[in-house]
Amino acid sequence: MPDLNRRSFLKTSGAAVAGASLATGFPTILKAQRRDVVRVATVGVRSRGKELTNAVGRVAGGEVVYVCDVDVEMRNNAVEALKEFQDTPVTALNDFREALADDSIDAVVIAMPDHWHAPAAIMAMQAGKHVYVEKPGSQNAHEGKLIAEAAKKYNRVVQLGTQQRSDPRTHEAIRAIREGLIGDVYYAKCWYANKRGPIGFGKQMAPPEGIDYELWQGPAPRQPYQDNFIHYDWHWFRHYGTGESCNNATHEVDVCRWALGVDYPTRALSSGGRYHYQDDWEFFDTQVMSFEFGDDKSITWEGRSCNPMGHYGRGRGSTIHGTKGTLLIDRDGYVFTDMDGKELRRNMQGEQSDQTNTVGGGNMTDAHMANFFAAITDAEPLAAPVEEGQKSVLLCHLGNIAQFTGRSLYLNPADGTIIGDRQAMDM
Repeated sequence: MPDLNRRSFLKTSGAAVAGASLATGFPTILKAQRRDVVRVATVGVRSRGKELTNAVGRVAGGEVVYVCDVDVEMRNNAVEALKEFQDTPVTALNDFREALADDSIDAVVIAMPDHWHAPAAIMAMQAGKHVYVEKPGSQNAHEGKLIAEAAKKYNRVVQLGTQQRSDPRTHEAIRAIREGLIGDVYYAKCWYANKRGPIGFGKQMAPPEGIDYELWQGPAPRQPYQDNFIHYDWHWFRHYGTGESCNNATHEVDVCRWALGVDYPTRALSSGGRYHYQDDWEFFDTQVMSFEFGDDKSITWEGRSCNPMGHYGRGRGSTIHGTKGTLLIDRDGYVFTDMDGKELRRNMQGEQSDQTNTVGGGNMTDAHMANFFAAITDAEPLAAPVEEGQKSVLLCHLGNIAQFTGRSLYLNPADGTIIGDRQAMDM
């Protein structure tokens, strides 16, 4: 693929849970329950992508036909792991564009690095495929707009990988907020705390055998291979990734925005830095992003990539504050309390899960994938349509821009565009 300007590449690249009981459990999603099968190519199959591939194999309505990855070892490992969940044969591909050329493929599941999300999704839609794309779905705010517009233009189902949108307990909690359990909600705080180590100072070298580095770079401007890019630490390089905010804040910011019932902010600000280690990491291991909305509501996210002390004994989660009480919610469930700390309502699974692992599998992922298939075959409402999800991702992009520019951003509440700051808009 030639070295293209990223925007030019994109231009020329050719709120319910389906079937779920909103009481306590996830939908039953056994293979035998469905006759319509969505034929799928999965792209980027290490770690989270491997788990999504397995989810396609596990849940009703899906079948993996191709696994695609630029690393021969990763794609072969994914094919082998899938045998536990699927009997039908699977073809391993280096170049996912071969799968796009197969008219029998209905959908593409994308878990590539961030710089590939929007280009791959738009290429898939142009080829007539539906898309499940991992968050953030865009490497910058402009791409977020492009991917949402493409979903409408090509009339495709596009699910963003914010899987908590398919959690029955979260739906239950949002419904209780709408019913006024904690009064008028006005402030949401969310957080992520982990114990990531340093990434060191990378050395330029020839790409390892078995990795197609040219294709891995894809639409990104070319630069030499560096030994601390692949396979995970690209997240922390601005050339390919979006930092911890879009990597993890997206999930909880999305829950907070949903709970408060807000869309675009009027102001965004951020503070923090790379404090814990001195290395090649180009984003921030410590960051506090804040967003103000025109109806006297606000959201704050606190991210600490290198210090695991969470809040309320949780490495990630959210609190939603209202005039009559507070909601504490994470991927394990929720607790409502009144203004005196008395518990009003609880739906929390018994054993606390590891919520900061990089795979993020389990019932929530399976339910999100099942909802994606049901939206394709049965026109069920999509849990996380990309045009809605990109509103949350935009907040995280704005937080990064505010951090890099070192100033508050003032925004048009109609669409989230930056007002009166050319440098920030260019970013």
